[in-house]
Amino acid sequence: MSSYGPTHVVPLVIFALGLVAAVILGRRHRGVDGPTRFSRTAAVLIPAVTLPFQLVDVSFNFDIDVTLPLHLCDLAWIAATWALWTHKPFPVALTFFWGLTLTIQGVITPALNEDLPHPRYFAFWALHLLIVWAAVYLVVGLGKVPRWRDYGATVATTLAWAVATYCFNLLADTNYGYLLRKPRRSILDFFHDWPWYVVEEIVLIVTFWALMTWIAQRATTRPSRGSRRPRARSLPS
Repeated sequence: MSSYGPTHVVPLVIFALGLVAAVILGRRHRGVDGPTRFSRTAAVLIPAVTLPFQLVDVSFNFDIDVTLPLHLCDLAWIAATWALWTHKPFPVALTFFWGLTLTIQGVITPALNEDLPHPRYFAFWALHLLIVWAAVYLVVGLGKVPRWRDYGATVATTLAWAVATYCFNLLADTNYGYLLRKPRRSILDFFHDWPWYVVEEIVLIVTFWALMTWIAQRATTRPSRGSRRPRARSLPS
């Protein structure tokens, strides 16, 4: 698939429309106590859409270099499903941080060799778009902002994934997570060569996640204009 060709631009348009819908629906559901029917329907929809394409890919197009579910996005859709079904802070944080940084990078600069009508093309876009939409719906729409403890848990979980995936890459001579080699085209082209780009990416992501947490916390604690108490006027002497 060529970047910003027709088969990339069309998913980008669908992606933008879905972001708007996620915010609107989330705002409408913000006052509901607990997961809504829509949220749980979306939770079921994610595996229902992504798993069939992945099963077809494993059955008929198996390639150890790309087919195994070891990219972080393969964990992100599980986190998004969990978050939409339960609204618990930890999976919401995973969906928020992974979805709005790492997954969205794949939307903007997709490292995808296959094009229409390959099943891997459909699996890629279904996976990436649904994860980001879920993150926006939960955090921007519903206002379920991650706490600093959720930030720390996400960092620890991500580092554990990176260590495990790096070890598998060494054993199987693969490149999941792009921990051994840069993808063909991505933001990593602006970084240094291996292994420094991995270190730079970790530092950048951890710092940016902290900034996201700080901004989100500030946005939720800032009093709205309507909630400010009017100043008491002093009586004339």
